[in-house]
Amino acid sequence: MNPPTDHTPSTAAAAPAHRPEHRPEHRPDSGFSYSRPFFEELVDRALAHAKKLGATDAAAEASEGCGLSVSVRKGELENVERNRDKSLGVTVYMAHRRGQASTSDFSTRAIEQTVQAAYDIARFTAEDPMAGLPDEADIAPPASHRDLALFHPWPITSEEAARLALECEAAALQTSRRISNSEGASVSAQQSHFFSAHTRGFRGGYASSRHSVSVAPIAKLPGKNAEMQRDAWYSSMRDAARLASPQAIGRYAAERALSRLGSRKIATTQCPVLFEATLAAGLLGGFVQAISGSALYRKSSFLPNSLGKMIFPLHIDILEDPFVPGGKGSAPFDDEGVRVAPRKVVKHGRVQGYFLSCYSARKLGLQTTGNAGGSHNLTLTSRLTQPGDDLDAMLQKLGTGLFVIELMGQGLNPVTGDYSRGASGFWVERGQIAYPVHEITIAGNLKNMLRGIAAVGADAYNYGAKTVGSILVERMKVAGS
Repeated sequence: MNPPTDHTPSTAAAAPAHRPEHRPEHRPDSGFSYSRPFFEELVDRALAHAKKLGATDAAAEASEGCGLSVSVRKGELENVERNRDKSLGVTVYMAHRRGQASTSDFSTRAIEQTVQAAYDIARFTAEDPMAGLPDEADIAPPASHRDLALFHPWPITSEEAARLALECEAAALQTSRRISNSEGASVSAQQSHFFSAHTRGFRGGYASSRHSVSVAPIAKLPGKNAEMQRDAWYSSMRDAARLASPQAIGRYAAERALSRLGSRKIATTQCPVLFEATLAAGLLGGFVQAISGSALYRKSSFLPNSLGKMIFPLHIDILEDPFVPGGKGSAPFDDEGVRVAPRKVVKHGRVQGYFLSCYSARKLGLQTTGNAGGSHNLTLTSRLTQPGDDLDAMLQKLGTGLFVIELMGQGLNPVTGDYSRGASGFWVERGQIAYPVHEITIAGNLKNMLRGIAAVGADAYNYGAKTVGSILVERMKVAGS
């Protein structure tokens, strides 16, 4: 099964904008009610009031988000939701004491009350020697704030969104007579922008967008009480023109559901396990969590003191690149206004760096890595991967074992690394899919699983801020009947 990659540009007409008189000028095609200059003025007023009260340092961020979500089911419209929110968040420091407060009211009185609340909290909270704004040397200067093509407004109407969702569901239902039902299809268009600044000299902000189309069909074998199987697929992009077509998404979701009909249970065994690319990103996510600053300084990680140590096999590398144009994890600076840069997180299987904010870096006696707010566009690759290592080739490498396409539950213990998840997928014999399986559990320890990565497929898939192909783990316990 190859996921759809075709793109269908949007032809939706722009919805008329409504701008109350008290709100500042804004781009008519953005969907926003507040402009960047207005947010700058708002933040500056908050910082000025904090200094007036006697704050040592202060930071403020103004933001706005808006969007449309439409869902359908069995050819009928189910929900149309429009969301719009705004916020001003203020952080005040009294030496090493910190207070935070926020408001959705942008009036002068509300701003002053919010700053006062943050100031009062800072005065009475316990002192934390590690609390504080970033050092000036770490701050991203305005000249480094790249345009990363993160904002692509989609002025789609609710009628057009409903049409696309109906087309997606119809494509799934028309794939086969055995696609008998649906949990529905949905279309979402979301966008936001912010501006933040603090008294150490940082000033910056940008707009971003995220749009998606999804569907979840149900397949059923003939007969009154016959087996039913569900699966789903979606496409998510910052630019709606890069979304896969609704028809391709619907057909592929239906094919996935159909492929699971006739699922069996299997006996408990130990065998190699191939994780579909969509799930392999979860293994990478578990590693990121384990070497993130908060887990490390709290000593709640199964990978303590891993800097410079072999955690993966020699053939594995992990790259972080914040500057991928249009990337879902791209940013010109982190959430604290700290500079970011491409780097090798893992090289030849050895950990080259952690994921640290200013606070966690100080707790560990290290330097911030510009990861306040999370990682930026991680890509896991293997030096053994060949261009022809598609899914069929990875099944050949698996030989006889389990190919997993769905995981259930949150079965990772972040302290010990113990891993246990409900799963379903396919039993593979001699490199060929034999039959679908369900109601099984796969178990191991993530530390051993990472060291046991035998191969990574060329079928790279982007899941949020992580890109990785299918991953073959040498051996895991599979609990069945």
